Amino acid sequence: MLENIVNDIYTGVYHVNVTLYFYKDNAVEVPLAFKNQNLIAPVLQLPLFGDKSMYDPPADLIIPISAPDSSKGYWFIIESELDVKFDKVRVPLNTRKVVLELYVSFHGNDEFWYSNPSNSYIRMNNLSTPRGNGAFREVFVTIDGKLVGSEMPFPVIFTGGINPLFWEPVVAIGAFNLPSYDFDLTPFLGMLLDGKDHVFGIGVTDGIGYWLVDANLHVWLDTASTVVEAKNVVNICPASQISRSEQYQSLDGSFEIKAEKFTRLEGWVRSSSGNLTTSMTQEVRLRSSIRFRKNGTYKAVKQNIKVRREAKVLNDMGGLVSRVIVRGRYPLKVITWTLPGLKNDTYILVTNVSHAVNERIRIGKLSSHVNNKQVSNGWMEVKDHSVLSGEVMTNQTYVCRDEFGCYVRTVAALNGTLIEDDSAIVCPSVKDTVGGFLPELLYSPDSRATGIQLYDKECDPGLHVTYSKLCQQEASANVMQIDNWLWFASGFQYDLIEFARQEPSKRGFLVLTLLC
Repeated sequence: MLENIVNDIYTGVYHVNVTLYFYKDNAVEVPLAFKNQNLIAPVLQLPLFGDKSMYDPPADLIIPISAPDSSKGYWFIIESELDVKFDKVRVPLNTRKVVLELYVSFHGNDEFWYSNPSNSYIRMNNLSTPRGNGAFREVFVTIDGKLVGSEMPFPVIFTGGINPLFWEPVVAIGAFNLPSYDFDLTPFLGMLLDGKDHVFGIGVTDGIGYWLVDANLHVWLDTASTVVEAKNVVNICPASQISRSEQYQSLDGSFEIKAEKFTRLEGWVRSSSGNLTTSMTQEVRLRSSIRFRKNGTYKAVKQNIKVRREAKVLNDMGGLVSRVIVRGRYPLKVITWTLPGLKNDTYILVTNVSHAVNERIRIGKLSSHVNNKQVSNGWMEVKDHSVLSGEVMTNQTYVCRDEFGCYVRTVAALNGTLIEDDSAIVCPSVKDTVGGFLPELLYSPDSRATGIQLYDKECDPGLHVTYSKLCQQEASANVMQIDNWLWFASGFQYDLIEFARQEPSKRGFLVLTLLC
């Protein structure tokens, strides 16, 4: 196995032979209370990112959009925000549906783009680091120079990132299964079905060296026809609205970024299946903050991406053929604190990372929910770029629910050894989570909350703080003023702000803040 080493010897492109085994499995045996009984149910899918139903059934044709030269791999290598890569594609005239599957990964000076400070901060403090350009990145796709889609990428942490000791044997979310991003470009078939080559472009807003990007164009054909008609009706795909603010004095300061984007696409396709209209809407919000304290030795990064996507297909009578709604929230927190080491040429880095994928997907009347959360904390002693010693712990919980059941798996690793690995097909109740305490929501406006003392003995007091706050509102209050805060527990998402707004007569007075 190639270790995570960067030097003049182990560098370049590695050619590896991979053997894949494919199994077609339509059922899973779920043991019941009696040993002689089994329940045969559809396989519970264990997704990681987004809705993959758009690939069912699979495409008839897949066209690669990638670099022509394989000497450095087939990825496009993007070195700056002005570096846009292009490839020409001609789709068959009988295409009835087309989806772009986009792959991205970030490396070099942009491996930790979500923690990059502004260029002015680097310049004013005479820093030599090339890791700048702020903490906003967006990968975009164009056709013939026209923007057709974009994605604010999930911040994957590779196995050498933040603290290498975190990722053995557990790795960060997505590190061994990088997410791809899907763009239904069916509304643009009106401009693609002309028998000509069209130029597809991929770029990274505010990107610096370097990003690896490429794509697959999945094409579904109308086998009963040689020509398909199509037209783009609505094309609202503007650039993201971004606001930035920063305050700093010497090496201490704060940086805030807010970004929003709304996209709406619509187009019809007339094939042997009839005249179908595909409508796509997407709303994306990003909030990012970076704070430096203690003369720049303490750094706290917080980012949250919220996404809502909806895809509808209507027939020529306006009847609903299909509908998919995806709601996602992707929070990230990274804290690093650099302290003097035991020797003059060493330093100690205290690290804390928490990130999650929380998605709800509704396909027609069926829905599923995935919550994948990971918390890592510890320290390491470093000399140059070598880790001399350290202590770390990583906890991860994966919960997937749908109409057919529930799957939950929890793992914990301490100093490179797996100390817990439990899975079940029955999810725990809320009271079995968060250290075994039951959060109480008091619904009556005349009720008053009683105190709950929270203490998680698994937390190291030197690195974590666990506490609860009791909020008692007046009976006339309709909405609790809760800081933009989200609690994940047992696969369910509790957003107390939305709860209070939707049920003004039913107010919960308990606010739990868990910093662990």
